[in-house]
Amino acid sequence: MDELTAEDPSHIGPYRLIARLGAGGMGLVYLGRSEAGRTVAVKVVQAEYAEQAEFRRRFAREVDAARRVGGSWTAGVLDADTGADVPWVATRYVPGPSLTEVVARDFGPLPERSVRILADRLALALQAVHGAGLIHRDLKPSNVLVTVDGPRVIDFGIVRAMDGLVGDSLHTRTGMLVGSPGFMSPEQVRGLELTPASDVFCLGAVLVYAATGRLLFGAGGSNLNAHLFRVAEEEPDLTGVPASLEGLVRACLDKDPARRPTPAQISATTGGGGGDDGGVWLPGEILAQLGRHAARLLDYVPAPRTAPPAPPAPTPSPGYTPTERAHLPTPVPAPVPAADAAPTAVPAPGRRGGRVVLGLAQVAVVLGLVQGTWGPDASFHWGPGPSWSVVAFAALLLPGGHLADVRGRRSTLALGLAGFAAACLLGMSGQALGLTDPLRNAVSVLQGGCGALALTASLAVTATGPRDPRERAGTFGVYAAVCVGAAAAALLAVRLLSSDVVLLACALAALAALAGVRTLPPDSPARGRFSVPGALLGALGPGLLLFGTGWPWPDSRLVGPSAAGLVLLALLWWQQRRRPDRLLPRDVVTGRPHLGGLLVAALTGAGFLCLLPMLTEMVADAADGAVLATCAPMLLLAAGAAVGAASARARLRHPAASPRALAAAGLLTTVAGVAGSILALEGGQTDTLLPVGTAVAGLGFGLALLPVLHCATATATADTRQAGGAAGAVVAAQLAGQGIGTAVLYATTDTPPWWAAAALLLAALLARTSLPGRAPAPHH
Repeated sequence: MDELTAEDPSHIGPYRLIARLGAGGMGLVYLGRSEAGRTVAVKVVQAEYAEQAEFRRRFAREVDAARRVGGSWTAGVLDADTGADVPWVATRYVPGPSLTEVVARDFGPLPERSVRILADRLALALQAVHGAGLIHRDLKPSNVLVTVDGPRVIDFGIVRAMDGLVGDSLHTRTGMLVGSPGFMSPEQVRGLELTPASDVFCLGAVLVYAATGRLLFGAGGSNLNAHLFRVAEEEPDLTGVPASLEGLVRACLDKDPARRPTPAQISATTGGGGGDDGGVWLPGEILAQLGRHAARLLDYVPAPRTAPPAPPAPTPSPGYTPTERAHLPTPVPAPVPAADAAPTAVPAPGRRGGRVVLGLAQVAVVLGLVQGTWGPDASFHWGPGPSWSVVAFAALLLPGGHLADVRGRRSTLALGLAGFAAACLLGMSGQALGLTDPLRNAVSVLQGGCGALALTASLAVTATGPRDPRERAGTFGVYAAVCVGAAAAALLAVRLLSSDVVLLACALAALAALAGVRTLPPDSPARGRFSVPGALLGALGPGLLLFGTGWPWPDSRLVGPSAAGLVLLALLWWQQRRRPDRLLPRDVVTGRPHLGGLLVAALTGAGFLCLLPMLTEMVADAADGAVLATCAPMLLLAAGAAVGAASARARLRHPAASPRALAAAGLLTTVAGVAGSILALEGGQTDTLLPVGTAVAGLGFGLALLPVLHCATATATADTRQAGGAAGAVVAAQLAGQGIGTAVLYATTDTPPWWAAAALLLAALLARTSLPGRAPAPHH
């Protein structure tokens, strides 16, 4: 380990850096520690590569695949942010020296038994790597770390991200070989397409090195071309390899990839899938050194920052032996950007300016969505027939989130706000322009669709900005409070103000947010391709469901579209489990906490959000239209929601906070408030009990919404590339629940909506059993 220099960042993502571990062709590797004290190795990509969109796409794809490796003999990927200004990936830190250090520097060749177990464990590691669809491509002694219980393979899969960026030469722009000369397969040397058999050849070369202390075809030295010719054409010299292993090693080093054994066959030959687990695999003197190494790591305290070291010499010192020279890291001219551009967390939308922009976007969209559900006579529109703005909003949520993931959240937010503002201004001018009903419906569709783009992009930015748990909780708290407050204010606005005034307020809020979009984190380069099949299913399913639930029960027009929408959503779920170009993050489709969060969001929409318009109408009727009597309960509901969101924010700022308990408590509180409101309306106590009931309901909803949103978008913080998909899913689930609840509400107007309280109780039970007991850690 080397001390950090003045140019090194102090943190990368959520990790505090404490030392340098080394440098390579892609960048620097740091030793870091998480808030919980876990030690990790953090690899930071060179700024030169980070500027290349193609590299970013490859790097993101390989990190995603490397997460799935999970083999027992690899250093698995724990965390990554492939969309950061300077991408990075954190892996499990293995407290042990490399095989190069053990053999070349400290102890010399390993005994036969150690080499046999090494072969077994490396074969198991390659099985895991190949099983995830990766090829290591750079298996060499310096990428094999030696620990007490066995070797660990590092850097699997990541080097493939640089393929295609190096032209026809074997050298990258920084002079690093694609692969290491002493441990390259013949097909690598010839520039042929690689298969997993290439790693098997490299494994044979590593075993020769471990058994003999020498490189398979020499060090390469000054004549690289001659060395590469020997790799491609000459037979290997296996002098010194134990006789019991010589046949296996020779088979691994066969020039024909098809004749090499598979990792499973190697493991079966050397250890039967587990090696010799009954004893110690290394000599005593090596084990003693490993113990000393672990003790030094535990006692390590970072020293004060030093000045940056002088650039490494372009060639190694003549004093190195050929073996040592072959494993020296390739010099990197600019391994890390300047201090003002050091890798840090993406600028958080939790900062005041970003929060204002996202808040204005939410207010505009929610106000416009509510306005679109009310008719010109200030009666609730949802029931007599579908609202085109709501249908378009539902249809564009999932495709809009996917667009934000593929083309960028900030640009998608800007596009949505611009279109939304234009639609609102057109709606205001409809009468003056003489718009016909079909054109008015088209304007409503534009307003709803662009609103969906803006809202999903704003939630995606909220979910992926802050790394720090306290900042993240604060940002979600503001989002939850603004959502409920904006909905309550919108319900009052459409009752008390003209349609044109409401549309003007929507347009002004959208334009103000659009003016501040540049304060949000910049978009990363385009990631992947837009999934057209997934987008079609994701648009038709929710759109048809919301179209169907807009008709009053038992209208026959409700059944067909609603059933078709549910079928298409089921087909989307099935399709997303099998396609590589997903509309939704994998964990949203298969992960229990994420599915639980979506179901809780849907039940909450069915049991609470659908009641807000009813409360507004019933309060107004009971108070004979008195403005104060109409406003007071809704304002108390909004105030309660703000207090609840602030309380949830304070609780979730602590790493030990339980979203499960918080969401369940909030939903039970909402049940009490809804029950009190129903009793108040049934008993005519709108002046006394109703304000208390609405305030309690708002308090509980604000308390529950934050952890539910956080858990439902946990994939967004686990994989920033698909934050928009997760955001679109949770909003769509909530809206679908609200649509179904509204259909039931208007089908049972003669009876109190106690079924809504039952839905909220079910949501509380589901939250208590399916949401995580600890706040999901952000994995960028």
